Amino acid sequence: MLKITVDVDGMQCGMCENHVNEAVRGAFPVKKVSSSHSKKQTVIITEQDIDEQELKAVIDGTGYESGAVRKEPYEKKGLFGFMK
Repeated sequence: MLKITVDVDGMQCGMCENHVNEAVRGAFPVKKVSSSHSKKQTVIITEQDIDEQELKAVIDGTGYESGAVRKEPYEKKGLFGFMK
Protein backbone atom coordinates (compact mmCIF):
# COMPACT_ATOMS: atom_id res chain seq x y z
CA MET A 1 0.00 0.00 0.00
CA LEU A 2 1.03 3.57 -0.59
CA LYS A 3 0.52 6.77 1.40
CA ILE A 4 0.32 9.90 -0.74
CA THR A 5 0.36 13.32 0.90
CA VAL A 6 -0.59 16.37 -1.17
CA ASP A 7 -0.26 19.96 -0.01
CA VAL A 8 -3.56 21.74 -0.74
CA ASP A 9 -3.99 25.49 -0.36
CA GLY A 10 -7.32 27.29 -0.12
CA MET A 11 -9.37 24.95 2.10
CA GLN A 12 -11.13 26.92 4.85
CA CYS A 13 -13.54 24.50 6.53
CA GLY A 14 -14.82 20.93 6.82
CA MET A 15 -16.97 21.31 3.71
CA CYS A 16 -13.86 22.25 1.73
CA GLU A 17 -12.16 19.10 3.03
CA ASN A 18 -15.17 17.00 2.04
CA HIS A 19 -15.22 18.53 -1.46
CA VAL A 20 -11.58 17.51 -2.06
CA ASN A 21 -12.13 14.05 -0.52
CA GLU A 22 -15.14 13.31 -2.74
CA ALA A 23 -13.31 14.46 -5.87
CA VAL A 24 -10.36 12.16 -5.12
CA ARG A 25 -12.65 9.22 -4.26
CA GLY A 26 -14.57 9.72 -7.50
CA ALA A 27 -11.47 9.81 -9.68
CA PHE A 28 -9.22 7.11 -8.20
CA PRO A 29 -9.54 3.69 -6.51
CA VAL A 30 -8.48 4.72 -3.00
CA LYS A 31 -8.78 2.87 0.31
CA LYS A 32 -8.93 6.04 2.41
CA VAL A 33 -8.70 9.78 1.87
CA SER A 34 -8.70 12.53 4.47
CA SER A 35 -8.08 16.25 4.20
CA SER A 36 -7.22 18.85 6.80
CA HIS A 37 -7.71 22.57 6.21
CA SER A 38 -5.59 23.36 9.28
CA LYS A 39 -2.67 21.24 8.04
CA LYS A 40 -3.36 22.30 4.43
CA GLN A 41 -2.98 18.75 3.14
CA THR A 42 -4.78 15.70 1.83
CA VAL A 43 -3.61 12.18 2.73
CA ILE A 44 -4.53 9.27 0.46
CA ILE A 45 -4.08 5.56 1.20
CA THR A 46 -4.19 3.40 -1.92
CA GLU A 47 -3.06 0.02 -3.19
CA GLN A 48 -2.20 1.37 -6.65
CA ASP A 49 0.10 4.24 -7.50
CA ILE A 50 -1.69 7.38 -8.68
CA ASP A 51 -0.20 9.58 -11.39
CA GLU A 52 0.96 12.80 -9.75
CA GLN A 53 -0.21 15.09 -12.58
CA GLU A 54 -3.67 13.46 -12.73
CA LEU A 55 -4.05 13.79 -8.96
CA LYS A 56 -3.06 17.45 -9.02
CA ALA A 57 -5.49 18.08 -11.91
CA VAL A 58 -8.38 16.54 -9.93
CA ILE A 59 -7.59 18.63 -6.84
CA ASP A 60 -7.05 21.81 -8.88
CA GLY A 61 -10.40 21.13 -10.57
CA THR A 62 -12.15 21.54 -7.21
CA GLY A 63 -10.98 25.15 -7.01
CA TYR A 64 -8.18 24.55 -4.52
CA GLU A 65 -4.48 24.74 -5.32
CA SER A 66 -2.42 21.56 -5.11
CA GLY A 67 1.24 21.74 -4.16
CA ALA A 68 3.96 19.23 -3.37
CA VAL A 69 3.15 15.52 -3.60
CA ARG A 70 4.97 13.05 -1.34
CA LYS A 71 4.71 9.27 -1.66
CA GLU A 72 5.83 6.68 0.88
CA PRO A 73 5.09 3.04 1.67
CA TYR A 74 2.17 2.55 4.06
CA GLU A 75 1.84 -0.27 6.53
CA LYS A 76 -1.44 -0.56 8.38
CA LYS A 77 -0.92 -0.53 12.12
CA GLY A 78 -2.87 -3.24 13.90
CA LEU A 79 -3.75 -3.48 17.55
CA PHE A 80 -0.28 -4.78 18.38
CA GLY A 81 1.58 -2.77 15.73
CA PHE A 82 3.56 -0.93 18.39
CA MET A 83 5.33 -4.19 19.40
CA LYS A 84 7.47 -4.38 16.24
